[in-house]
Amino acid sequence: MNQNLAFADYAVFIIYFIVVSVYGYTVYRKRKQDEHDAKAYFLAEGNLTWWAIGASLIASNISAEQFIGMSGEGFFLGIAVAAYEWLAAVALIIVAVWFIPVYLKNKIYTMPQFLKTRYNESTALIMAVFWLFLYVFVNLTSILYLGAVAINKLAGGEYLHVIMLGLAIFALFISLGGMKVVAYTDVIQVAVLIIGGLVTSYIALTTVAEAFGVGQNAIAGFKVLMQQAPEHFKMIIPKPTATSSQLEIDKYLTFPGLLSYAAGIWIINLNYWGCNQYITQRALGADLQTARTGILFAGMLKLLMPLIVMLPGIAAYVLYTSGHLPQLEGGVKDEAYSAILTFLPTGLKGLSVAALTAAIVASLAGKVNSISTIYTLDVHKKYIQKNAGERQQVNIGRLAVFVAMLLAVLFTWNDVLGIGGVGGFTYIQKYTGFISPGVFAMFFLGMFWKRTTGTAAIVGVILGFLLSVLFNEYAPALFGNDTLLYTAYPNGKGAFEIPFHICMGLSFLFTMIAMILISFAGPKVNPKAFEIDSEMFKVKPQTTVLIVITLLIIAALYVKFW
Repeated sequence: MNQNLAFADYAVFIIYFIVVSVYGYTVYRKRKQDEHDAKAYFLAEGNLTWWAIGASLIASNISAEQFIGMSGEGFFLGIAVAAYEWLAAVALIIVAVWFIPVYLKNKIYTMPQFLKTRYNESTALIMAVFWLFLYVFVNLTSILYLGAVAINKLAGGEYLHVIMLGLAIFALFISLGGMKVVAYTDVIQVAVLIIGGLVTSYIALTTVAEAFGVGQNAIAGFKVLMQQAPEHFKMIIPKPTATSSQLEIDKYLTFPGLLSYAAGIWIINLNYWGCNQYITQRALGADLQTARTGILFAGMLKLLMPLIVMLPGIAAYVLYTSGHLPQLEGGVKDEAYSAILTFLPTGLKGLSVAALTAAIVASLAGKVNSISTIYTLDVHKKYIQKNAGERQQVNIGRLAVFVAMLLAVLFTWNDVLGIGGVGGFTYIQKYTGFISPGVFAMFFLGMFWKRTTGTAAIVGVILGFLLSVLFNEYAPALFGNDTLLYTAYPNGKGAFEIPFHICMGLSFLFTMIAMILISFAGPKVNPKAFEIDSEMFKVKPQTTVLIVITLLIIAALYVKFW
């Protein structure tokens, strides 16, 4: 089976490229009368539809690290990794009901603006600069690098830099048109990635069925997966014992059973979906009901994602362990998705590459648009060119898009940041996870406890990071070698290690305590410019129905695979 692409695959990919480009240009032409309107450029004129908001949220979220990384975790860990996606749907419900009303009520357009309104300018500036560095040198670079590596492998392994430039230019073409072009082209992107992803999963299941002699039926293939790898269909990873293998220990360190649900996975999801310019910007320009419906639509789409990004990994595991996937050399988990694509027939392989490209380009475009928005509105306009008019703001925003993408290309060209050394998925988790507890604590207390001070917010961000480092590096000295918090057995390097999720939970807990104590010790604050009342959290009956349906589906999935 040849992994390289044929003419028909390139033809399918070119059709995808033309459709997205033409549609994006059409949307741009329709809004050209608002060419130099800053709100139109950064917030899509405030009139995105609910389905555009929902689709854009998913398109911006799903990228190469999901297709490659989560498929690899499916190969290694199994269905437990689906918790990231299914609990993300619950997090989106929380964001829709409680977070978005706070932003819209206070006319918040950027996350630094929230911090300025709620706390002070110093907090806003510190976090604006921090987010710019994080988005450019962690998120943007890893998306570009991992995406280019994945597509390059499918194309024959000789075009890494050409593909990297192609992805960057394609994303630039979309993002220079502003948020409305990004959001509406995301509708096509998400359709392509869902269709292409489902096709890949279907072929993977039928391949498993055929390999085990039960026909070419996808349902039969799924049953084979459950029979051949029953341990891969358990949502909860058990805590290791003295007789556990190194593999069982490594799985627990990746996803420590019920303790993952105590705090860590919630911090990851709520911080990502509720306190992230990259994500919330899609809804910040809409009215409350439209924003809520769009976010809940994204939550329902999230329920599909494990089928697309995780199931191929489990199929690869079963095929590999049964000897039907010899091209997966050494059982390297991040190669699982690419190995599965070798089974796709000509043409459909091109569709899967188009789906992967759609995920990458949508994420790149969304990310640089957020970088542009934060830099223009929260840094340049406030501290460099305070009298910048609408036309100047749009031009500055476009320049920021170009510079951000150029920096990403330069730093990924020869893997300057060492992304390839640890893998793109691990790279993102490692560097964003260290700051998530402090950032989420700052937002959470800022929204729902008016007593929180600006000093407490700054201390919380710094303390959250320091505690994450402390718990990761010095866990045995702090807790001993055998606790309920983590496995008592070496991680293979002769050292004890605390699971990442538990580290985040501990960091968040102590950060919250510190922020509360500092706030009580400081002067009583009353942020008059910041409004919040119980009426803003009320939901309409149709919204309640969507929430109930989503929660029932998630509950049924957990009952099935507990």
